[in-house]
Amino acid sequence: MQRRKFLKSAAASAAAAMVFGKGAALAAEADSHIEILLNEPIGTIAPEIYGHFTEHLGSVIYDGIYVGEGSKIPNQHGLRSALLEKMRAIKAPMVRWPGGCFADSYDWRDGIGPKDKRPRRTNFWTDNFTVEQRKQNLPQIYESNDFGTDDFVRFCQLSGAEPYIAGNVRSLTPLDFDHWVEYCNSPKGTTTLAETRAAAGSPEPYNVRYWGVGNESWGCGGNFDPEEYATEFKRYTTWVPSYGVPLRFVASGPNSDEQAWTRGFFNKLLHGQPSHDMRGVWGLSVHHYAWNLGRGKSNDWDAAKGDALKFDPIDWYELCRETDRVENVILDHWTALGEFDLDHKVKLVVDEYGPWYKPGTENSPEQILGQQITVRDAVMTGLSLDIFNRNADKVGMAACAQLVNCLNSLFLTHGDQFVTTPVFNVFELYAAHQGGTALRTEFSSPEAKWDRDGKPAGFAGLKGSASLKGKTLTVTAVNADVAQPREAFIALRGAAAASAKAFVVGASDIHAHNSLGQPEQVKTRSAEVALRPGGLSFTFPAASVVKIEVALA
Repeated sequence: MQRRKFLKSAAASAAAAMVFGKGAALAAEADSHIEILLNEPIGTIAPEIYGHFTEHLGSVIYDGIYVGEGSKIPNQHGLRSALLEKMRAIKAPMVRWPGGCFADSYDWRDGIGPKDKRPRRTNFWTDNFTVEQRKQNLPQIYESNDFGTDDFVRFCQLSGAEPYIAGNVRSLTPLDFDHWVEYCNSPKGTTTLAETRAAAGSPEPYNVRYWGVGNESWGCGGNFDPEEYATEFKRYTTWVPSYGVPLRFVASGPNSDEQAWTRGFFNKLLHGQPSHDMRGVWGLSVHHYAWNLGRGKSNDWDAAKGDALKFDPIDWYELCRETDRVENVILDHWTALGEFDLDHKVKLVVDEYGPWYKPGTENSPEQILGQQITVRDAVMTGLSLDIFNRNADKVGMAACAQLVNCLNSLFLTHGDQFVTTPVFNVFELYAAHQGGTALRTEFSSPEAKWDRDGKPAGFAGLKGSASLKGKTLTVTAVNADVAQPREAFIALRGAAAASAKAFVVGASDIHAHNSLGQPEQVKTRSAEVALRPGGLSFTFPAASVVKIEVALA
């Protein structure tokens, strides 16, 4: 055994000497190695990869984003000012709305015109509330429609984001979809709907480019099979007026790794033949949530999920594995797409992702699916964003689920209280990647290990990505090990560093989180990076997300 360890160590040292040149001695001393190949670009990181998701679910919209124009809470046109400010701080590029499952029960006409004339409707999520709660006339239960298309687009404009609208395929018609596009995009004064928009204060068109054709059409969006949905997609997208705006249609894709949906949809859409013409499909939506199932005995789906605050290292690592699975989901669907899309024109759109826990940590009863956000969620978000960066040639857009008071949220609110979560800190760090060129980056690090049902299991100690903008190199990485820091040598192949600095999101307690009562338990801190011959040295703290910003010589 000792001889085997010696030979393995010797081989690693020899490899380090070959790869890292002058830094070989330092590389051999480090327990982890990162090699950044600046001459091997992957593709441009679409800013829209850093998008967000908002749904009329619990308190995401009402109390989260929208507080009303008459509220004492600081607002702009009824939109929470503190939230707008933070959205601009992270350069939020895109926001998806109105769902989610809510989208396929939503009539967009209910949300336009004078607010006091808008109808109240039963919210899709009403049955998630108790009988006693349903006796209350809350906007989370009985949709007031105070927040509609104009409010959403205004929220995007004030945030600096592009709107991405999910259309209703389950319960409206293709003509209703056409009219929604007309309301948003027809030029000033040209149509009755353009005049209706002008009466709401927006004479100029919104020029909405991104349109989702349904949501989870295999489930709450209609229970279609892929062939049925392909027929609907053609009905909804054929001859939609564009008004000079290049519309980008996102088809409702599979649940996680169900490749049969991808193949069935495109087989029907293209009559079984590979093609250069993808019949109007710009993107294929993919959803992947991560949760811990199997450690509890409950048959109840929610109760069997893990707790947002009470978890042990095994729960942490199991969630790492489930989060990391989205990379294979992307690769598998990209392969399936390649069987039909000869030019790989269609991009994958991961417009719902993130950890999902059982109820019990929400700030108020109306915040259904609301949960507290810990350092664990920051790590899972970093893992996800790095995966999207590494696959920048395949992923055209993504949306973290959801923005506020829900799953994996960046913000928590209740009345006039407002707090950012550790997930916000991660988006703040990673914003530097937007529009950069993703670079091939190789990570080598000891695994974090644990016992899984009596069998040994492991997960990579370090994972990450790198991108280049001009002379600025951005490296982001996650150390998923809850106990061990990782001393790493970072080799720069094709350039030299003039200076470098690091920023860390983490805490000594893996359960640390920002609450409404304690809003600054988890902060971003700066850290020193050492310049070495051939590269850099940095020790990645246990259970942390790190950005290293390098000015190249």
